[in-house]
Amino acid sequence: MSKRSGSADLPLHGGRVPPWLSDRMTRLGALIAEAIVHHYGRDEFLCRLSHPFWFQSFGSVMGMDWHSSGITTSVIGALKRGLKPLSGELGLHVCGGRGAQSRKTPEELVDIGYRVGIDGARLAGVSRLVAKVDSAAVQDGFDLYLHGFIVADDGKWVVVQQGMNDERRQARRYHWLSEGLESFLDSPHRAIEGRGQGNIINLADRRADRSRLGQLDILATLGPDGIAREASALAQSAEPEAVVAEQLILPHLVMPAHHDVRAGDIVMKRLHGSLAAAADRGPTDYQDLLLVPGVGARTVKALAMVAEVVHGAPCRFSDPARFSLAHGGKDRHPFPVPLKVYDETIRVMKSAISKGKLGREEELAALKRLDIQSRQMEQYVTGPDLKEIIAGEFRDSEHFGGRSVFGWERR
Repeated sequence: MSKRSGSADLPLHGGRVPPWLSDRMTRLGALIAEAIVHHYGRDEFLCRLSHPFWFQSFGSVMGMDWHSSGITTSVIGALKRGLKPLSGELGLHVCGGRGAQSRKTPEELVDIGYRVGIDGARLAGVSRLVAKVDSAAVQDGFDLYLHGFIVADDGKWVVVQQGMNDERRQARRYHWLSEGLESFLDSPHRAIEGRGQGNIINLADRRADRSRLGQLDILATLGPDGIAREASALAQSAEPEAVVAEQLILPHLVMPAHHDVRAGDIVMKRLHGSLAAAADRGPTDYQDLLLVPGVGARTVKALAMVAEVVHGAPCRFSDPARFSLAHGGKDRHPFPVPLKVYDETIRVMKSAISKGKLGREEELAALKRLDIQSRQMEQYVTGPDLKEIIAGEFRDSEHFGGRSVFGWERR
């Protein structure tokens, strides 16, 4: 049975993703999805999306703000745009989105059902029920504003929802996965992201079964007026009771409020492993991987992190900030987005996947070797500290076509 698998804090950020980044996120996001489906299958891609640590790393490697709630909106939007023309080939469909788009999810699912031959009406009911559970059955102070529903041609699905708490300036993301789901009301979540903030009402926990049955019984015997009278009497006389059962201790990802990427946000040995593997494997694999015009050593560093997003095990994504060092961030944190590097990454990935579809696996194999080498080398290599790495990126930013929401970088 699917259960909660972790939590995280996501600071609320305003603003929009600029078109020059949104377009690139669409292309790179679709290419990474294609690569995962090619290597591991469609079910694995759905499983990755249901993992909150991987999801945050996925958004970070695409140049979004590494720690903010905006990653959820931008990733769902990028996948919806990027996978639409590939839906016939990959058998994946992205519905919903933020605000008004979220309310169109049921009709989008019904339409997909007609086109691919699955029960779209049932999926529309699932969409509504999932939204109700996280907005009504789980009362944790966060109001839902985003609902993304990704469904496969065989009816398997993953849902990513997000709510906000304006008072705390925080967001909470909820992950659902159809695989192994037996009940919508007995601990169904794959994961819920957000810091623990005291006692909450969670009627979707299996331990709340007696409470749900009791509520139905009270409604039948007392009626609305009787319930109102009893509630008023309890509010005046009842003493606070001790919490009977604490929630299970889960992995907790804290996305800090500070914008800059700090050494404490990153597992440095993993970063040094990626950089060392890029330096070591790059020259070896130039013939297989780097014949795309203009590709250089800096792009290989980015590709090492993209390769990890494609091939890495779940335990590798405990530090999503590390993946922001592939293509920077739109707000200049950790550094401006190096557009020349980003475009080279897209070209290499597109070339590798296109040739892989024709049975020519050399470039895809080179990317996989890059990831393997990173994990081997991190056991013993050392390297510069994070401040030195970021300073080097700022120094070379103009050369790499650095851009942010504040404009182009100049020396």
